[in-house]
Amino acid sequence: MSQPQPDPAKLAAARAAVALVQDGMKLGLGTGSTASVMVRELAARARAEGLSLRCAATSKATCELAESLGLSIESLDDIGWLDMTIDGADEVDPDLHLVKGGGGAHLREKIVAAASQRMVVIADPGKVVEQLGAFPLPVEVVQFGFETTRTLIRRALADLALGDRDVLHRLKGSDPWVTDEGNWILDLHLGAIPDPVALARALSAIPGVVEHGLFLGMCHLAIIGKPDGTVVRLDRNADIDADMLAGEGD
Repeated sequence: MSQPQPDPAKLAAARAAVALVQDGMKLGLGTGSTASVMVRELAARARAEGLSLRCAATSKATCELAESLGLSIESLDDIGWLDMTIDGADEVDPDLHLVKGGGGAHLREKIVAAASQRMVVIADPGKVVEQLGAFPLPVEVVQFGFETTRTLIRRALADLALGDRDVLHRLKGSDPWVTDEGNWILDLHLGAIPDPVALARALSAIPGVVEHGLFLGMCHLAIIGKPDGTVVRLDRNADIDADMLAGEGD
């Protein structure tokens, strides 16, 4: 059965990112719907041009997809430092800070991004926001002491004037969502995050928190695909016109 046609905006962003790949590169491959489009485009280009690539996957799902398409997947430790990671995002703000983890892979995604010379994010215009927080912020937590960790997270939110927000246990059907590392996820429905740096610091200080979905200062380039097949490239020094881009995705 043939694959359904991907969203034109996601496809445009994926193709533009894949065009940055050079023969011999060591790459990190992200997770999610846009990243899966990128993996397919990367595999097609690698086959067509005979590219020699070494790739580290950010999830079991990405690993399985990439290997099924003929890409070489190795462990991050075996590859070492990566030239570039290409990944999606749930939100991108004007400082190129990100919210990630809608697919539950933000722990591995952050490790791979941190081991990369360059992080390139691909997204559709609906992911570009003036302020992070409309998308629920994922927080990966250990199962032991789960309710204690949730209580500590609520206290931290209250200290940042973000109290009375929903801190929901992510489920898959009626069972807890279990990450590739065997942990659970809490989704923080904050509405807005006025100070991402302070929130990231507070969450990281909680013992039961493994990792949160705030990616601050990690993205070097964001490629925003548009429905007409064009892209907008944003770097840390670029001004993002969120009003112009918003609402043109999906």
